[in-house]
Amino acid sequence: MTLEDLGYRKELEKFRKEQQLDSFGIGRVIKVHKDRYIVRTASAELECELIGHLRYTIDDKSELPAVGDWVAIAEYDVEKALIHAVLPRTSKLERKAIGKEGQSQIIATNIDTGLIIQSINRDFSINRLERYITICNNSAIEPVVVLSKIDLVEEQELEALLTQLKERIKNTPVYAISNLSQEGIDDLKSVLQKGKTYCLLGSSGVGKSTLINILSGEQMMVTGEISKSIDRGKHVTTHRELIVLEYGILIDNPGMREIGITDSQKGMEMTFDEISSLSKECKYSDCTHTNEDECAVLEAMENGQLSYETYENYLRMEKERMHYESSALERKKKGRDLGKLIKNMKKDHNKY
Repeated sequence: MTLEDLGYRKELEKFRKEQQLDSFGIGRVIKVHKDRYIVRTASAELECELIGHLRYTIDDKSELPAVGDWVAIAEYDVEKALIHAVLPRTSKLERKAIGKEGQSQIIATNIDTGLIIQSINRDFSINRLERYITICNNSAIEPVVVLSKIDLVEEQELEALLTQLKERIKNTPVYAISNLSQEGIDDLKSVLQKGKTYCLLGSSGVGKSTLINILSGEQMMVTGEISKSIDRGKHVTTHRELIVLEYGILIDNPGMREIGITDSQKGMEMTFDEISSLSKECKYSDCTHTNEDECAVLEAMENGQLSYETYENYLRMEKERMHYESSALERKKKGRDLGKLIKNMKKDHNKY
């Protein structure tokens, strides 16, 4: 295996030399266990930890190594190494941290494409798909929708759902597959490219681990039995993991119950590009598209040009985005105030 098979690129090598890191080894984080990191190099898997200087100079947890990161390492024992630096990220996929106002949680880094997997039966929700697409768009990650378990619905119902989906989501590729019959698998395989990184996103039990096993041609991931009561697989994946295949790099994720929106204005504009275009025709530049006169968005909805479902989901997600933004600003202000207090206390202490 080469570093290029792991997704290594010329820009990273250039940075490595400019920062005089070329005396260190290079690897990619494939798993994270608290303060321990499993790093894959061209020749081995190493258990790594951060050097003390790096550990104590990082102010934001988002700067800590995450699955998908490239790191500069130095081996010190058999299959053990120290991480000396984290190389720049080309992308960072994140969501709102659960139960933490104004904070985000990194899902994975250095991703080219997000494979948003949703089962066609009980899990199907266009609103949820729009959330996943938004967090991908916000990080300049190409979103691709994969509808799984199509063997569980009649062909007529499948066609109706696909039509409904394509009316709402116009600029995102959609693949319909069955892990059981393997229908559509070859079409999905055809878009995967060696050296590119694909992050699997979706709820528990939609078939992410089974899909990885099919794509790899071996039983790489443990899968759960189908529950007859809820008609879906049981949650099995408990941690993020990067897996290198012959024709691409996959990052598996635990199922996510919540996909909270962060400060993702760019992502919102791309996902809801129809509303973004219409808003330019509104009478007021700061139009909220809720009750203003001469609002082009409301007019489009009234005349049937814009669906109510799209509009309603947009408002819900925009409200979340603004709430996150205000909470993040408040957290930064508290941090600055605390910093000033500590600085003044030190000054007063030095007087005596």
